[in-house]
Amino acid sequence: MWPTLEALKALGGSGRNEEIFETVAKQQNFSDEQLAVRRREDDRMSRIEYHLAWARNGLKQVDAIENSSRGVWAITERGRRMTEAGVLTKVKAWRAEYSRQYQAKKRGEQADSEHDAEDLLEDEPEWTEQLLDCLLDLAPDAFERLAQRILREAGFRNVEVLGKSGDGGIDGVGVYRVSLVSFPVYFQCKRYRQAVGPDAVRDFRGAMAARGEKGLLITTATFTSAAKKEANRDGAPPVELIDGGELCELLKEYEVGVSTRTRQVEEVEIHSDFFEQF
Repeated sequence: MWPTLEALKALGGSGRNEEIFETVAKQQNFSDEQLAVRRREDDRMSRIEYHLAWARNGLKQVDAIENSSRGVWAITERGRRMTEAGVLTKVKAWRAEYSRQYQAKKRGEQADSEHDAEDLLEDEPEWTEQLLDCLLDLAPDAFERLAQRILREAGFRNVEVLGKSGDGGIDGVGVYRVSLVSFPVYFQCKRYRQAVGPDAVRDFRGAMAARGEKGLLITTATFTSAAKKEANRDGAPPVELIDGGELCELLKEYEVGVSTRTRQVEEVEIHSDFFEQF
Protein backbone atom coordinates (compact mmCIF):
# COMPACT_ATOMS: atom_id res chain seq x y z
CA MET A 1 0.00 0.00 0.00
CA TRP A 2 2.59 2.51 1.11
CA PRO A 3 4.98 2.01 -1.85
CA THR A 4 2.07 2.71 -4.20
CA LEU A 5 1.37 6.04 -2.50
CA GLU A 6 5.08 6.86 -2.46
CA ALA A 7 5.28 6.08 -6.17
CA LEU A 8 2.36 8.38 -6.99
CA LYS A 9 3.99 11.17 -5.01
CA ALA A 10 7.23 10.66 -6.93
CA LEU A 11 5.29 10.74 -10.21
CA GLY A 12 3.85 14.15 -9.36
CA GLY A 13 0.59 12.92 -7.90
CA SER A 14 -0.72 10.75 -10.73
CA GLY A 15 0.30 7.89 -12.98
CA ARG A 16 -0.78 4.90 -15.02
CA ASN A 17 -0.43 1.28 -13.94
CA GLU A 18 2.86 0.75 -15.77
CA GLU A 19 4.34 3.98 -14.38
CA ILE A 20 3.39 2.99 -10.83
CA PHE A 21 4.85 -0.48 -11.37
CA GLU A 22 8.15 0.85 -12.73
CA THR A 23 8.47 3.47 -9.98
CA VAL A 24 7.75 0.99 -7.19
CA ALA A 25 10.23 -1.48 -8.72
CA LYS A 26 12.90 1.22 -8.81
CA GLN A 27 12.20 2.59 -5.33
CA GLN A 28 12.13 -0.90 -3.79
CA ASN A 29 15.22 -2.00 -5.75
CA PHE A 30 13.55 -5.12 -7.14
CA SER A 31 15.82 -7.22 -9.34
CA ASP A 32 14.81 -8.51 -12.79
CA GLU A 33 14.56 -11.99 -11.26
CA GLN A 34 12.12 -10.77 -8.60
CA LEU A 35 10.04 -8.88 -11.16
CA ALA A 36 9.80 -12.02 -13.31
CA VAL A 37 8.26 -14.20 -10.56
CA ARG A 38 4.74 -15.23 -11.57
CA ARG A 39 1.85 -15.36 -9.13
CA ARG A 40 1.40 -18.95 -10.26
CA GLU A 41 3.48 -20.93 -12.71
CA ASP A 42 0.98 -20.54 -15.57
CA ASP A 43 -0.10 -17.00 -14.63
CA ARG A 44 0.28 -14.01 -16.94
CA MET A 45 0.55 -11.59 -14.04
CA SER A 46 3.69 -11.31 -11.96
CA ARG A 47 3.39 -11.59 -8.21
CA ILE A 48 4.41 -7.96 -7.77
CA GLU A 49 1.87 -6.76 -10.37
CA TYR A 50 -0.78 -8.79 -8.56
CA HIS A 51 -0.05 -7.20 -5.20
CA LEU A 52 0.08 -3.72 -6.72
CA ALA A 53 -3.34 -4.30 -8.30
CA TRP A 54 -4.71 -5.21 -4.87
CA ALA A 55 -2.97 -2.17 -3.38
CA ARG A 56 -4.61 0.20 -5.87
CA ASN A 57 -8.01 -1.34 -5.24
CA GLY A 58 -7.63 -1.11 -1.46
CA LEU A 59 -6.35 2.47 -1.57
CA LYS A 60 -9.26 3.47 -3.78
CA GLN A 61 -11.77 2.01 -1.34
CA VAL A 62 -10.42 4.16 1.52
CA ASP A 63 -10.34 7.28 -0.70
CA ALA A 64 -6.55 7.52 -0.70
CA ILE A 65 -6.41 7.43 -4.51
CA GLU A 66 -8.86 7.76 -7.38
CA ASN A 67 -8.83 6.76 -11.04
CA SER A 68 -10.23 8.36 -14.15
CA SER A 69 -11.97 6.70 -17.07
CA ARG A 70 -8.66 7.06 -18.92
CA GLY A 71 -6.89 4.71 -16.54
CA VAL A 72 -4.93 7.38 -14.67
CA TRP A 73 -4.57 6.98 -10.90
CA ALA A 74 -4.20 10.08 -8.74
CA ILE A 75 -3.50 10.53 -5.05
CA THR A 76 -6.22 12.40 -3.17
CA GLU A 77 -5.79 15.06 -0.52
CA ARG A 78 -6.79 12.47 2.05
CA GLY A 79 -4.16 10.12 0.68
CA ARG A 80 -1.48 12.79 1.00
CA ARG A 81 -2.29 13.18 4.69
CA MET A 82 -2.20 9.46 5.46
CA THR A 83 0.65 7.87 7.35
CA GLU A 84 1.97 4.39 6.56
CA ALA A 85 0.36 2.94 9.68
CA GLY A 86 -2.92 4.75 8.97
CA VAL A 87 -3.10 3.39 5.44
CA LEU A 88 -2.64 -0.20 6.59
CA THR A 89 -5.24 0.14 9.34
CA LYS A 90 -7.91 1.56 7.03
CA VAL A 91 -7.32 -0.88 4.20
CA LYS A 92 -7.27 -3.90 6.51
CA ALA A 93 -10.60 -2.78 7.97
CA TRP A 94 -12.09 -2.47 4.48
CA ARG A 95 -10.74 -5.88 3.43
CA ALA A 96 -12.16 -7.54 6.55
CA GLU A 97 -15.62 -6.12 5.81
CA TYR A 98 -15.37 -7.02 2.13
CA SER A 99 -14.31 -10.56 3.03
CA ARG A 100 -17.21 -10.88 5.47
CA GLN A 101 -19.75 -9.75 2.88
CA TYR A 102 -18.26 -11.95 0.17
CA GLN A 103 -18.30 -15.07 2.33
CA ALA A 104 -21.87 -14.32 3.46
CA LYS A 105 -22.96 -13.95 -0.15
CA LYS A 106 -21.12 -17.12 -1.12
CA ARG A 107 -22.93 -19.16 1.55
CA GLY A 108 -26.23 -17.43 0.93
CA GLU A 109 -26.50 -16.24 4.52
CA GLN A 110 -25.23 -13.47 6.77
CA ALA A 111 -22.25 -14.62 8.80
CA ASP A 112 -18.94 -13.38 10.02
CA SER A 113 -15.78 -14.50 8.27
CA GLU A 114 -12.21 -14.60 9.44
CA HIS A 115 -10.79 -15.35 6.00
CA ASP A 116 -7.70 -13.43 5.06
CA ALA A 117 -7.86 -11.10 2.07
CA GLU A 118 -5.25 -13.18 0.25
CA ASP A 119 -7.52 -16.25 0.49
CA LEU A 120 -10.33 -14.16 -0.94
CA LEU A 121 -8.21 -13.27 -3.92
CA GLU A 122 -7.63 -16.95 -4.67
CA ASP A 123 -11.39 -17.63 -4.50
CA GLU A 124 -12.45 -14.74 -6.68
CA PRO A 125 -10.15 -13.99 -9.65
CA GLU A 126 -9.76 -10.36 -10.61
CA TRP A 127 -11.88 -9.25 -13.53
CA THR A 128 -8.76 -8.70 -15.63
CA GLU A 129 -7.83 -12.36 -15.33
CA GLN A 130 -11.33 -13.44 -16.36
CA LEU A 131 -11.16 -11.11 -19.34
CA LEU A 132 -7.69 -12.29 -20.35
CA ASP A 133 -8.96 -15.88 -20.24
CA CYS A 134 -11.61 -14.87 -22.80
CA LEU A 135 -8.95 -13.25 -25.00
CA LEU A 136 -6.67 -16.29 -24.82
CA ASP A 137 -9.55 -18.47 -26.01
CA LEU A 138 -9.80 -16.42 -29.22
CA ALA A 139 -8.33 -17.67 -32.47
CA PRO A 140 -5.33 -15.62 -33.69
CA ASP A 141 -7.30 -13.94 -36.49
CA ALA A 142 -10.14 -13.16 -34.06
CA PHE A 143 -7.71 -11.47 -31.71
CA GLU A 144 -6.44 -9.37 -34.61
CA ARG A 145 -9.99 -8.26 -35.44
CA LEU A 146 -10.54 -7.36 -31.81
CA ALA A 147 -7.38 -5.21 -31.92
CA GLN A 148 -8.81 -3.59 -35.05
CA ARG A 149 -12.01 -2.75 -33.14
CA ILE A 150 -10.06 -1.24 -30.23
CA LEU A 151 -8.00 0.99 -32.53
CA ARG A 152 -11.15 2.21 -34.24
CA GLU A 153 -12.66 3.03 -30.87
CA ALA A 154 -9.46 4.91 -30.02
CA GLY A 155 -9.85 7.17 -33.05
CA PHE A 156 -7.77 5.39 -35.71
CA ARG A 157 -9.03 5.53 -39.27
CA ASN A 158 -8.83 3.03 -42.13
CA VAL A 159 -7.80 0.25 -39.76
CA GLU A 160 -6.98 -2.85 -41.80
CA VAL A 161 -6.10 -6.38 -40.67
CA LEU A 162 -3.47 -7.71 -43.04
CA GLY A 163 -3.84 -11.32 -41.92
CA LYS A 164 -1.63 -14.05 -43.33
CA SER A 165 -1.31 -12.78 -46.89
CA GLY A 166 2.32 -11.73 -46.94
CA ASP A 167 2.10 -9.51 -43.90
CA GLY A 168 5.78 -10.02 -43.10
CA GLY A 169 5.18 -9.99 -39.35
CA ILE A 170 2.70 -7.10 -39.47
CA ASP A 171 -0.84 -7.94 -38.35
CA GLY A 172 -2.47 -4.68 -39.34
CA VAL A 173 -2.24 -0.96 -39.93
CA GLY A 174 -4.35 2.08 -39.13
CA VAL A 175 -4.08 5.81 -39.70
CA TYR A 176 -3.91 8.10 -36.71
CA ARG A 177 -4.45 11.83 -37.01
CA VAL A 178 -3.03 14.48 -34.70
CA SER A 179 -4.37 17.93 -35.57
CA LEU A 180 -3.59 18.35 -39.30
CA VAL A 181 -1.05 15.55 -39.52
CA SER A 182 -1.88 11.90 -40.26
CA PHE A 183 0.50 8.94 -40.18
CA PRO A 184 0.23 5.14 -40.44
CA VAL A 185 0.63 3.01 -37.32
CA TYR A 186 1.42 -0.67 -37.75
CA PHE A 187 0.38 -3.18 -35.12
CA GLN A 188 1.22 -6.72 -34.16
CA CYS A 189 -0.74 -8.97 -31.78
CA LYS A 190 0.85 -11.45 -29.40
CA ARG A 191 -1.77 -13.69 -27.79
CA TYR A 192 0.69 -15.05 -25.24
CA ARG A 193 0.69 -16.30 -21.66
CA GLN A 194 4.37 -15.79 -21.00
CA ALA A 195 6.13 -12.43 -20.91
CA VAL A 196 7.20 -10.96 -24.26
CA GLY A 197 10.93 -10.40 -24.56
CA PRO A 198 13.15 -7.97 -26.52
CA ASP A 199 13.47 -10.28 -29.56
CA ALA A 200 9.78 -9.80 -30.34
CA VAL A 201 10.24 -6.02 -30.28
CA ARG A 202 13.28 -6.20 -32.56
CA ASP A 203 11.53 -8.54 -35.00
CA PHE A 204 8.49 -6.27 -35.15
CA ARG A 205 10.66 -3.23 -35.74
CA GLY A 206 12.40 -5.08 -38.54
CA ALA A 207 9.05 -5.93 -40.13
CA MET A 208 8.14 -2.22 -40.09
CA ALA A 209 11.34 -1.26 -41.92
CA ALA A 210 10.66 0.77 -45.08
CA ARG A 211 6.94 0.90 -44.19
CA GLY A 212 6.77 3.41 -41.36
CA GLU A 213 8.22 4.38 -38.01
CA LYS A 214 5.18 4.06 -35.74
CA GLY A 215 4.45 0.66 -34.27
CA LEU A 216 2.11 -0.79 -31.67
CA LEU A 217 2.81 -4.19 -30.07
CA ILE A 218 -0.23 -5.63 -28.28
CA THR A 219 -0.15 -8.67 -26.00
CA THR A 220 -2.31 -10.48 -23.48
CA ALA A 221 0.80 -11.08 -21.38
CA THR A 222 3.41 -8.69 -19.99
CA PHE A 223 6.68 -7.29 -21.32
CA THR A 224 10.02 -7.98 -19.73
CA SER A 225 12.08 -5.03 -18.57
CA ALA A 226 14.50 -5.80 -21.43
CA ALA A 227 11.63 -5.59 -23.92
CA LYS A 228 10.62 -2.19 -22.53
CA LYS A 229 14.18 -0.92 -22.86
CA GLU A 230 14.39 -2.23 -26.42
CA ALA A 231 11.10 -0.53 -27.32
CA ASN A 232 12.63 2.86 -26.46
CA ARG A 233 16.23 2.23 -27.46
CA ASP A 234 18.09 5.33 -28.62
CA GLY A 235 18.56 5.50 -32.36
CA ALA A 236 15.76 3.07 -33.18
CA PRO A 237 12.12 3.81 -34.09
CA PRO A 238 10.09 3.60 -30.85
CA VAL A 239 7.56 0.82 -30.43
CA GLU A 240 4.55 1.44 -28.21
CA LEU A 241 3.74 -1.47 -25.91
CA ILE A 242 0.28 -2.49 -24.67
CA ASP A 243 0.34 -5.33 -22.17
CA GLY A 244 -2.53 -7.48 -20.94
CA GLY A 245 -3.48 -5.16 -18.11
CA GLU A 246 -3.59 -2.10 -20.37
CA LEU A 247 -5.52 -4.06 -22.98
CA CYS A 248 -8.16 -4.91 -20.37
CA GLU A 249 -8.38 -1.26 -19.33
CA LEU A 250 -8.90 -0.22 -22.96
CA LEU A 251 -11.69 -2.75 -23.40
CA LYS A 252 -13.31 -1.44 -20.23
CA GLU A 253 -12.80 2.21 -21.21
CA TYR A 254 -14.38 1.77 -24.64
CA GLU A 255 -16.96 -0.73 -23.30
CA VAL A 256 -15.97 -3.35 -25.85
CA GLY A 257 -17.27 -6.61 -24.42
CA VAL A 258 -17.09 -5.16 -20.91
CA SER A 259 -19.48 -3.17 -18.75
CA THR A 260 -19.13 -1.82 -15.23
CA ARG A 261 -21.49 -1.38 -12.31
CA THR A 262 -20.41 0.60 -9.29
CA ARG A 263 -21.70 -0.52 -5.90
CA GLN A 264 -19.73 -0.63 -2.66
CA VAL A 265 -16.92 -2.02 -4.83
CA GLU A 266 -16.67 -1.52 -8.58
CA GLU A 267 -18.10 -4.61 -10.24
CA VAL A 268 -16.85 -5.46 -13.72
CA GLU A 269 -18.89 -7.87 -15.82
CA ILE A 270 -17.28 -9.78 -18.67
CA HIS A 271 -19.53 -10.57 -21.65
CA SER A 272 -17.86 -13.80 -22.81
CA ASP A 273 -20.29 -14.25 -25.70
CA PHE A 274 -19.14 -10.94 -27.21
CA PHE A 275 -15.67 -12.29 -27.93
CA GLU A 276 -17.08 -15.37 -29.68
CA GLN A 277 -18.18 -13.25 -32.64
CA PHE A 278 -14.63 -12.44 -33.78
